[in-house]
Amino acid sequence: MLEKLHAVYPQAAISVLVRKGNEGIYQGHPFLREVLVWDKQKRKIRNLFALLAFIRKTKYDVIINCHRYASSGFLTGFSGARHTAGFKQNPFSFLFNYTVKHIIGDGSHEVERYHRLVADFVPDGVYMPRLYPTVTDEAKVAPYKGEPYVCMAPASVWFTKQLPKEKWIELGMQIRNKRIFLLGAPSDKQLCAEIAQALKGKDVLSLAGELSLLQSCALMKDAQMNYVNDSAPLHLASAVNAPVTAFFCSTVPAFGFTPLSEQRRIVEVNTLSCRPCGLHGYKTCPMGHFKCGNKIDLKALVDA
Repeated sequence: MLEKLHAVYPQAAISVLVRKGNEGIYQGHPFLREVLVWDKQKRKIRNLFALLAFIRKTKYDVIINCHRYASSGFLTGFSGARHTAGFKQNPFSFLFNYTVKHIIGDGSHEVERYHRLVADFVPDGVYMPRLYPTVTDEAKVAPYKGEPYVCMAPASVWFTKQLPKEKWIELGMQIRNKRIFLLGAPSDKQLCAEIAQALKGKDVLSLAGELSLLQSCALMKDAQMNYVNDSAPLHLASAVNAPVTAFFCSTVPAFGFTPLSEQRRIVEVNTLSCRPCGLHGYKTCPMGHFKCGNKIDLKALVDA
């Protein structure tokens, strides 16, 4: 949406609001005037009202709400903006000027669903998402780019969206003549360390917790392949048009969160009646067998 709004209204002063922890992806973004941050961990409600006060004082002309949650709907509905847009499913959508239905499973990608939020005043056409690693980000990962390499992002917040550890090890064993970088958040360090230990003898380096989101983008951009779950690294790869292989376990591509890179591949198990078991992942497999992850065939990845 940032790409599209900037292309149509290049002089517009655009702000973006994110949850604390995600602001790093917009550092140095060339189209943004500012990044607003909602800290939900400390004084959640107080910070929400402080944001509303700032938004009302700033007197935005337009507010576009890409979420379906009450918190962002509250900010939108009471923003005082001349034009407000959002999804009908938002509890505060009755206060918006313009609403559209958020429909999952109709063949649309989430990017297309977002674009519908501005269809009333922006011409048709879907713009791909893009992120902009800074010169500093590129310099941080430059020492890792001397030889051909692949990136693996093995973790996910949800267990059932995560390819099992044993499968990541199996994949790593298939990779020949390339360095392997393991990517993740600080909370993923143990998982990445266990995978690296199992791949002892391979050229493997865990960078979990060592790189920012934009630095991860900068590294993924020049990888020969990026192996990811249906999770954040998939979308980071798309935002820099990096080659990506995405593993879909309990969720399915039809939900509309597939990779958008020119070079992309999806690996999944299509023969399970229990799949998908829900829109989001679970902490454990509802059926107890997790066949959607355990039965993913990696032999097809002959070019790994």
